[in-house]
Amino acid sequence: MLPTKERLKENLERVKETIRESCLKAGRGADCVKLVGVTKTKPPQLLRWACELGLCTFGENRAQEFLKKWEELKDLPIEWHFIGYLQTNKVKYLVDKVALIHSVDRPSLVDELQKRVSKKGIEKFPVLVEVNVGGEETKAGVSPEEAPRLLEYLLEKAPNLEVRGLMTVPPYRENPEEVRPYFAALRELRDRLEEEFGLRLPELSMGMSHDYPIAIEEGATIVRVGTAIFGARD
Repeated sequence: MLPTKERLKENLERVKETIRESCLKAGRGADCVKLVGVTKTKPPQLLRWACELGLCTFGENRAQEFLKKWEELKDLPIEWHFIGYLQTNKVKYLVDKVALIHSVDRPSLVDELQKRVSKKGIEKFPVLVEVNVGGEETKAGVSPEEAPRLLEYLLEKAPNLEVRGLMTVPPYRENPEEVRPYFAALRELRDRLEEEFGLRLPELSMGMSHDYPIAIEEGATIVRVGTAIFGARD
C-alpha cells in the first residue's frame, strides 16, 4: 500500500534523523551523507510529494521505468541517479538525463558510456564502479580482485568518464551488524585503489533501508533508501 503524503513526511523525517545520528556517531558532520530515494515501481505522484517535502534525488533501477518518470516529472528539480544493472543498448537514453551512474561493472559498458558521453559533448560524466563484495553469483558488479583492472581500463579508455568512487549491494543479513564487514571491505578497497592509482575516489554508495546506519558508520557518502521512505514494494 502506498503511503499518504503525511506518512511519507514522517518516514522521510525519521530517515533524515537516523542519518544525522549515524553521522555524528561516526564522528562525521551531521550532513555527511547524500540520501538517494529508491523509487523502483513507485508511481510518479509519490516522487512529486517527496520532492515537495525536500527529497529530490531519486535512484532508478530500470531504464524504461526511469524514462517514463523522467518525462512525467520534468517540471521538478530532480537529480536522477541510475543504480541498477545497465544494458549497453540503454546507455544512449540515459547519459544526458542522469547525474550519476552507480553501476559500471564491465569494459563493454565503459566503452558504450564513453562513446555516448563524448557524442553528447559532455566533458566529464560521473560514474561509480559497482563491486560485488559478497561474491554473489546473482548480483552484478566486478569482483574486488578485478576492480583495479576495471579502474585502469576506465582511466585509459574513457577520458570523458569521471570515476567518483565505488558502489556495492552486499549480501542480505537479518542482523544488519553482520553486513558491516562488507561495507568495511568496500571502504578498504577504495583506500587501496586511491593509493595504487594516486587519485581521489570520494564516494562510497552503500547502505539501504535495512542497514544504512551501519554503512554510514563504515564511511558511506551515499545511501540508497527505498522501503523506509516509500513503503514496501508492491
